[in-house]
Amino acid sequence: MELWDAYDEKLNKIDGVVLVRGKQIPDACFHLVCEIIVKHQDGSYLVMQRDKSKHLGGMWEATAGGSALQGENPVSCARRELYEETGIVADHLIEIGRVLHHEHKSFYVEYLCVTDVDKDSIILQEGETVDFKWITADELRKLSKDELATQRILNFIEELN
Repeated sequence: MELWDAYDEKLNKIDGVVLVRGKQIPDACFHLVCEIIVKHQDGSYLVMQRDKSKHLGGMWEATAGGSALQGENPVSCARRELYEETGIVADHLIEIGRVLHHEHKSFYVEYLCVTDVDKDSIILQEGETVDFKWITADELRKLSKDELATQRILNFIEELN
């Protein structure tokens, strides 16, 4: 059972409320999701292909990320998710935006990780991702809605270039 902290629409933790993955999230409550865009120092971006067994399976993602566990703050969640899904250890993440999604009852905190990691050293997380590639910002913008799992990430990519 995965437990999450509950947040209000200003990203203030709601004391005494614990959310459980897969259970209904109460009104006026949101769970925290951190997403990390990985940009190599050469200007290319890491995209990963979702495992076919997952929601939106087979599509490409321009972020690593996931839900914050109970007790995690946004930065610690982002660092954990980045490491779990790519093997990248990030000492410095730059917050680039926040998106409140009422329908998903999620508060997304978006980060940028600029790295000089060996491009062949990416470690895929079993059950999450099945492939990866490094592509240019132009190639990323050209991915269709049928290929790219989260279109809103393109807004952040536009601002980063």
